This record gives sequence, C-alpha cells and structure tokens, in this order.
Amino acid sequence: MLHINILCVGRLKEDYLKSAIFEYSKRLSKYCNLSIFEIEDEKIPSKINSAIIQGIKQKEANKIISSLKKDSYIISLDLTGKELSSEDFSKKIDSISLNFNSSITFIIGGTLGLSNDILLSSNEKISFSKMTFPHQLIRLFLLEQLFRAFKILKGETYHW
Repeated sequence: MLHINILCVGRLKEDYLKSAIFEYSKRLSKYCNLSIFEIEDEKIPSKINSAIIQGIKQKEANKIISSLKKDSYIISLDLTGKELSSEDFSKKIDSISLNFNSSITFIIGGTLGLSNDILLSSNEKISFSKMTFPHQLIRLFLLEQLFRAFKILKGETYHW
C-alpha cells in the first residue's frame, strides 16, 4: 500500500480543522498509509526583514530535512509550483506510486513559506492556487485532494 507522509510546519489549533482532517485521514486509510508530522514553527518577531525571514526559513528547513524519509518522493506545496486539475493530480499520484516509489512526502511550509533549499531539493512543486491560503487550511485541501485522487483512480463516485 502506498505511504503518504505530510510534513507540516506549525501545529493545528482550530478544532474545526482538526475534526475535518481527522475525517479525511480516516477515509484515506482505505487507500494508503497516511502519516502527518507537525514540525514546530519558528517564532516570527514583530520587526522583520529579509535576513530574518531567510533565517527563519532555514531553521524550519533544517527541521524538515531531518524528518524526511530517505526513499520518499518529495513534493513541496508552493505558490510557484505547477497547478493541476484533480484528475491530473490523481494521475500524478498513480504515476509516482507505479514508477518511482511506494512513499510520497508532501511538504507544507509555515507562515513564511519554504526555503529555497527545500524547494530545490524536492522532486516536484505543486500549487493548489495562485492565491495565498493559511498553511493550516492547505493541509485540509491536500487531504481532500488526496481522497478525491484515490476515488478517481478506483473509479468510485465522490460524495461528501
């Protein structure tokens, strides 16, 4: 069975998001082995500049790198990534699982996004939209799209 790892910078605080993520995680258990890892985000000072931003991103990147599975196909979620339809996303998941690996790791950055080191070392970058969303909400979007992808691949109808 395919292993899906999600590395997230920051912790969920909102109960409504925790509830929705629990529901999608439960639904996904039929299709894959899912693991969600939360990495502590760095505190952002009230006065910030580009050097501080890069320093924070690098500290978070170091935590991400130490948590990566060595044999996993890495996909970073980033505004500069490729946008895919749900059908194309499902094909992407299928192709990776058949041709590359039995493990896919998705990386979701924190408030300031991901460092260039992480983006450059990823196998791919994808974007769910050119709009900016809170990283906590993107976690839910990713789980929903993974669930939809597996339903598409299995030829099953999708109802929520």
